[in-house]
Amino acid sequence: MLCPNLKLLFERHINSAQLLKIRIMTLRLWFCFLFVSIFSFAQVNDKETIFTHVNLITMENDQVLEDYSVLIRNESIVLIGKTESVKVPSGALVIDGTGKYLVPGIAEMHAHIPGISRGKEYIEETLFLYISNGITTIRGMLGEPYHLELKKDVAEGRTLGPRIYTSSPSMNGNTVRTIEEAQEKVIKYHAQGYDFLKIHPGIKLEVFNEMVATANKVGIPYSGHVPVDVGIRRAIESRYGSIDHIDGYLEGLVPKSKNVDPSSNGFFGFNFTNIADEGLINELVTMTKSNNVWIVPTQSLMERWAGDQTAEDLAKDPEMKYISKNTLNSWVNAVSDFQNGDDYQAETAVRFNEIRRKLIKELHDGGVGILLGSDAPQIFNVPGFSIQNELHYMVSSGLTPYEALQTGSVNPARFFGQENEYGMIKPGYSADLVLLKSNPLDNIAAFRENDGVMVRGKWISGTEIQRNLELIAEKYK
Repeated sequence: MLCPNLKLLFERHINSAQLLKIRIMTLRLWFCFLFVSIFSFAQVNDKETIFTHVNLITMENDQVLEDYSVLIRNESIVLIGKTESVKVPSGALVIDGTGKYLVPGIAEMHAHIPGISRGKEYIEETLFLYISNGITTIRGMLGEPYHLELKKDVAEGRTLGPRIYTSSPSMNGNTVRTIEEAQEKVIKYHAQGYDFLKIHPGIKLEVFNEMVATANKVGIPYSGHVPVDVGIRRAIESRYGSIDHIDGYLEGLVPKSKNVDPSSNGFFGFNFTNIADEGLINELVTMTKSNNVWIVPTQSLMERWAGDQTAEDLAKDPEMKYISKNTLNSWVNAVSDFQNGDDYQAETAVRFNEIRRKLIKELHDGGVGILLGSDAPQIFNVPGFSIQNELHYMVSSGLTPYEALQTGSVNPARFFGQENEYGMIKPGYSADLVLLKSNPLDNIAAFRENDGVMVRGKWISGTEIQRNLELIAEKYK
């Protein structure tokens, strides 16, 4: 970037059109420099870090430990104790947590990582948006070969980003049409190293059954949507890793006596809202629990697509400045088309989300594992920021703030069999931490305001996060 004096001298000798081009180029160069500087910072910050005088929410329970210190070395938490009894190591980075709250980083369990066709800069920008909101783990739900490379780069510190789990490319009615294709792709995706299979709509029952049999044989889990031809009960019995969006459950509440055409279900069963029998919820909860199927609600997506806010109002949310105008316009058009459609009724939309919130609460109370996920970037769901909305909807569905935080911390670690690696603040655990300005157990909205995020021992201050966010916003201005 030009230094101020040289920049002034240079501007005196060019016309206004040239100056505009120079300023645009300078902004782009500065944006690139921003991310280079972040990654360099992340790679060299290997010294010890200590949080002092902080209020600690370890997520082992719902208690707050007051005036504690947490010592970090490399990527791990090495010591926790009362501040008065913990010595500050010589040369350590000291972060004063007086009046603040330290919590584990959380997971976005229905994330989308851009494809390599969007360019590495955009991918890194998206990863940063997740991190800026305290998200230190993401489960990518539409994989491609580059994501396997990206996952390794993040794990080995070459790229700054949340811990990544990635699905296979989409398994849907167009990509998996026959039993033979199901066998071939399951075996291939397992061999290539994807963490799980992503199921999308359209798969026929016999093809689905072969996919499940082959996946169980080679040892790769599967998660995602419930194809109409499969139905929620068969999906549960097949032991999905997770059913996302609570897909298929509303359809499963329609009594057989209604004799409906399953394919007329509409947006996640929206068209069946007024004939759903809530008396069938307990049966589905019991089946889900007994088959050890996890649920990723993505309720923020539903509330924003079929909620009580207009597309124009949603477009005014402050986080929309971090996405392109073209993307925002496409979201406005999609929601407007849906809400202005002949089959849309505002009162049905209210009822639709009431049933979904009841499902979330009863699944949770029935012992089913709930995982925090919002589906971003997606309709009015900006990466990182949308998980704040999801936390809000978990609480509005009846979970306590502590239970809502569990869905993003200890639950994802349990889901992946990594409960001794991350998700809590304990010695030996990964140093994935968020420093909050107020207590999220009193008000879950506290998670929206952090003073910094630590990703596997690499500290990014609140000041730096804000500076970077402002630069992203400027890019899309």
